[in-house]
Amino acid sequence: MIAVDPAGASLDVARAKPGADQVRWIHGDATVLPPLQVDLATMTANVAQVFLTDEEWDMTLRCAHAALRPGGHLVFETRDPQRQAWRGWNREDSATRADIPGVGSVESWVEVTNVSRQLVSFRGTWVFEEDGAVLISDSTLRFRRRDEIADSLLTAGFAVAEVRDAPDRPGCELVFVAARVTCGLRLGPAR
Repeated sequence: MIAVDPAGASLDVARAKPGADQVRWIHGDATVLPPLQVDLATMTANVAQVFLTDEEWDMTLRCAHAALRPGGHLVFETRDPQRQAWRGWNREDSATRADIPGVGSVESWVEVTNVSRQLVSFRGTWVFEEDGAVLISDSTLRFRRRDEIADSLLTAGFAVAEVRDAPDRPGCELVFVAARVTCGLRLGPAR
């Protein structure tokens, strides 16, 4: 198994987990993948939404395509923009408190800072009760429409095999299952 992440701190956490020695960890994005011919590539945690430009998204899909053997599958989830999940991204609706072993109690919440067309910017805040430290992270996600994603997959050489609900959030997220086209033919957008 190979795992790729551009966040070095996230890789450090993952490498410390049980079984991590069975994974080849790569710091970077899909463009740094070595030559592969795998059966399955996945993007987890709505990572498909971090690619804000069409160029970034297209490059990611093309790199995933290159890593898959003919007939291999790309699977990823993305939030359904029609559900407008960001409407609940405010302190009142998103605040949680967790007791983390070795860290103590941590309060966290997320708040939208800007919505502009398909782009939603937000700020995550974590307050550590033990020492009062505050961690803030600003992010932006792109909410692509279902047909837009399907067209981009076709352009990158995939056939959309299935689009289903995410089992843990039915009606809120779309799970795309796409197969690498076996003949090497690149198809244009579906019209």
